[in-house]
Amino acid sequence: MPDTGAQQRLSTRLAFLAAGLAMSVWAPLVPLAKLRLGMGEAQLGLLLLCLGAGSLLAMPSTSFMTARFGVRPVVLCSGLIVCLVLPGLAFAPTPVLLGCVLFTFGAAIGTLDVAMNIQAVVVEKNSGGSLMSGFHGLFSLGGALGAGSMALLLWLGLNATASTAVMAVLVAAVLAGASSGLLREPEARERNAPIFVVPHGAVILIGGLCFLCFLAEGAILDWSALLLTEGRAAAAGAEGGAGKGGLGYAAFAIAMTLGRLTGDKVVGKLGGQKVLLLGGLCAAGGFFCTVLSSSVPGMLAGFVLIGLGASNIVPVLFTAAGSQKAMPVSLAIGAITTIGYAGILAGPAAIGFVAHATSLPMAFAGLGCAMLLIAASARLGASSAPR
Repeated sequence: MPDTGAQQRLSTRLAFLAAGLAMSVWAPLVPLAKLRLGMGEAQLGLLLLCLGAGSLLAMPSTSFMTARFGVRPVVLCSGLIVCLVLPGLAFAPTPVLLGCVLFTFGAAIGTLDVAMNIQAVVVEKNSGGSLMSGFHGLFSLGGALGAGSMALLLWLGLNATASTAVMAVLVAAVLAGASSGLLREPEARERNAPIFVVPHGAVILIGGLCFLCFLAEGAILDWSALLLTEGRAAAAGAEGGAGKGGLGYAAFAIAMTLGRLTGDKVVGKLGGQKVLLLGGLCAAGGFFCTVLSSSVPGMLAGFVLIGLGASNIVPVLFTAAGSQKAMPVSLAIGAITTIGYAGILAGPAAIGFVAHATSLPMAFAGLGCAMLLIAASARLGASSAPR
């Protein structure tokens, strides 16, 4: 007989990989969409909000759907919608239609995100070990592979619509491989979960810490290049030039991916509480390093520290969400994912406001203080004890 546990673990990894692949397809299409539709930055910014709005509106209801029907139909249906709308991102002929496609894409991705995390929590609890970091590492790996594959297809001369169609087929194939091990039946205690419950108890704290971590991630995505190319780095000479602006996020992303792919062993050895403490301190040190360093190599070292420190914070927090008793697990995961995702959306704007009032280095120093708050809340990780 096949090992059901091993099959479920593989399917969970494939679901995270598929979500990462699908999510990354949009990034290389942004400049092409801007050029194709003749949009300015303000109009493009409004369109980008459609993606986030779709996700935020869909995430809370996902918990109810998985509690009623199980994870498998929710993952497969949302994944099918993702695959169907992906080509539309490349050929939508007007800004309004592109906004509708982005909203639908965001809603489907948000639904897939919550459902696969509910699967991850259940599978990890059933295994009795630490698996969450590896699951999230597959999402990061999928993002890198998806963005690289799209860039390669476009470089080879395939048009944007055909490239997204190829990626849609790839995502569909990965989800098909995941199908057999996805949870078909909801847990008995989850079936009577209400459609919506206001987050309370430990869920609010866990969600708030995820918000801070995602806030930092969104800020690095949008502001790290500017921090590298202006101020201290630019004053240090040519090495702070615009050509190296993208290195900050690359250093962060590579460190985070490596941290997550090895994170299960780290969590298993140290326990979630120490991972939150040391990870928060490491990420805080990275932010302070980027602010205080007077050279690009020093700042890049800071981004590496942030990536390594933050890599396993969210996985440990999701494990804690699976152990709390304040809310049904499915509703807790939906609430925490929604709160956390709001941090990614709010991050760029929040940093912009703080930077305008003070300076960009001061805004990044504030993110370092936020990481210290995560370290101070390390007791939440006690549910992931060392083995």
